[in-house]
Amino acid sequence: MNSTENVLEFTEAANLTEATVTSTAKPTGNPWDDATWILTSTFIIFTMQSGFGMLESGSISFKHESNIMLKNVVDVTVGTLTYWAFGYGTSFGKSIHGYFGYSGNYFKTEERSQAMGYSYSHYFFHSSFCTTATTIVSGALAERCNFTAYMIISIFNTLIYSVVAHWIWSADGIFYDKVLDLGGSGVVHVVGGTMGLIGAIMIGPRTGRFANGWEPPPMGNPTNALLGLFMLWWGWLGFCCGSTFGVAGGKWKLAAKSAVTTINASIGGGISSMALSFIFNKKKYDVGYIISGILGSLVAISSSCSIISTKDAILVGSIAAVISIFSNYGITRCKVDDPVGCVAIHCCCGIWGLLAVGIFAINDTTEERINQRPGILHGGGFELLLWQGLYAVACILWTASTSFLNVKFTSFFVPLRSTREVEIFGADLVQHCIRGFYDVKSGFLFDVNSKHIGTVTDKTTDEEKFEMFDSILNATGEKSDARPKI
Repeated sequence: MNSTENVLEFTEAANLTEATVTSTAKPTGNPWDDATWILTSTFIIFTMQSGFGMLESGSISFKHESNIMLKNVVDVTVGTLTYWAFGYGTSFGKSIHGYFGYSGNYFKTEERSQAMGYSYSHYFFHSSFCTTATTIVSGALAERCNFTAYMIISIFNTLIYSVVAHWIWSADGIFYDKVLDLGGSGVVHVVGGTMGLIGAIMIGPRTGRFANGWEPPPMGNPTNALLGLFMLWWGWLGFCCGSTFGVAGGKWKLAAKSAVTTINASIGGGISSMALSFIFNKKKYDVGYIISGILGSLVAISSSCSIISTKDAILVGSIAAVISIFSNYGITRCKVDDPVGCVAIHCCCGIWGLLAVGIFAINDTTEERINQRPGILHGGGFELLLWQGLYAVACILWTASTSFLNVKFTSFFVPLRSTREVEIFGADLVQHCIRGFYDVKSGFLFDVNSKHIGTVTDKTTDEEKFEMFDSILNATGEKSDARPKI
């Protein structure tokens, strides 16, 4: 039986089965109340794509900013199409021994009004989670990933995500009744961060990234990055509050609590990141530190947002900020080029968020009773913590192995890396005709006024290419981003 059929049977009986929802609670009361809440939360979550785009475009060179925004468009278009085509069935269809689902036409009951609203809102909500997970990858591969290759990789990223979603959010999944991942610290963030890590390793760093030391290049537009942070902050409230999957019964209480714990965690992350920046950056408040700390704290609280106390949420967020900043430092020392810090923020803090459930979780005292297994610090044993850790390991192993195959498979059809001209002139110019036009076959380069700037040949040196790009900027009145010309 597929997910829509489950919804239909329940709504006709004024009850909903566990197979139709996440691991938060059994929906009770009027299904249209829950559907309205789910849709509203999904609309908010959708704005996170704008936040990711602003954050990523502000963190990288200005000559790639439109390209990275378009890759976020790809995440929505390709990601939603593939989730509709096979991702939703893989996540919530009839289970194959708890590992993945399969289903036929899971929207065939659309004319039966009692099922239609809840089934469509259920699908729409989870499609937003899927596109959020896959869009994490774009930041890790920024400035050097071939646009066509990225689109192909995105198709199969949906499948990678959907299998893990079945494990934890389908009633028949192998981790459904053993692990708590309410807002997706594991299925969204560990999976997305691991996909980004494998892609960054296989594609390699930007040319010259580590030639002059470990320090990252300056942000192209820190203001845009901060604006992206605020948009993501707003979206995260929909992410965590919406994970109650309704407001009927006692779920509205859990949604309200999730709002407070989410904000408290981000407060802890913001204060910790400011303190770390003050200590390690000669009493300066680094924009990158603060963004990483706050986003890392939001990632960490996602899995426990409605089953953790408000004071523990501050502690979880504070620790997450430390993990985000120092893990990014370690990843850089391994010469893994992650321009936006996606791996540290999403994968490392996602792992901490899963483990934090086994440490800080408390019993749910509402009528929903979504958790009756407290963490270690609240009288529980180690069983929950062990299951959370096993789930984290399973997410990493599955995602790392399948992502390797995904990227390797893609490399057989198209180049993974952009050309040297894309890195120097910018993907905006070469791939999207912004600021000028570059003909790949002839090597002709024109500025925004259609003036011929020069011709790129095999004998053209990088220094000559940089001089050509300076002429492009002169025509638009822009200035170079002062990055090393290597």
